[in-house]
Amino acid sequence: MICAANFSGCASWQSAQPRGNIEIDEEVGFTITEPARVTGSVRADYQTALGYLEQGRHAEGVKLLEIVASETPNSSAARIDLGIAYRRAGDFESAERNLLLALDVNPEHPAAHNELGIVHRHTGRFSEARASYEAALAIYPDFHYARRNLAVLCDLYLADLSCALDNYEAYMTTVHSDEEASIWIADIRARLGRESE
Repeated sequence: MICAANFSGCASWQSAQPRGNIEIDEEVGFTITEPARVTGSVRADYQTALGYLEQGRHAEGVKLLEIVASETPNSSAARIDLGIAYRRAGDFESAERNLLLALDVNPEHPAAHNELGIVHRHTGRFSEARASYEAALAIYPDFHYARRNLAVLCDLYLADLSCALDNYEAYMTTVHSDEEASIWIADIRARLGRESE
């Protein structure tokens, strides 16, 4: 997942409210808009950085995203993308730092909470991972990535089969064609049935 910023092509910051706004469209999910206004060159640098990351040019992408993030302190997008890039590279400390900075800007950003949950899971902090996924879902209950991540966490790491089943089933209401999740649901139902005997 790469976050896309809605950067305006303006030369000044709008400092009225640093928080973002979540707009929910049941057909496509959610969109986060933030009141940051930046120069066209910063917007171009952001797109270039995302292109580098998509091409596997990690060092170049991260370097440019760090510049964009420093030039857009009232926007969470570059920080979230840095968090994702660092996590994929295995640098969980830098990933967490950037995701927390994104949440400082916009504490209601479901993608930032979800990504932070992934970092917590990778670093063995399972209760913190659960809290992060649940925070994402409190903001947007149909956020299927967070729903699936919570189900997997409950199933494989917390041994909370009821939580896993509830979240897999909720996930399947938004992602109908995930055969793997369907298998996991059947497995959990079987395990719960055996445990209740």
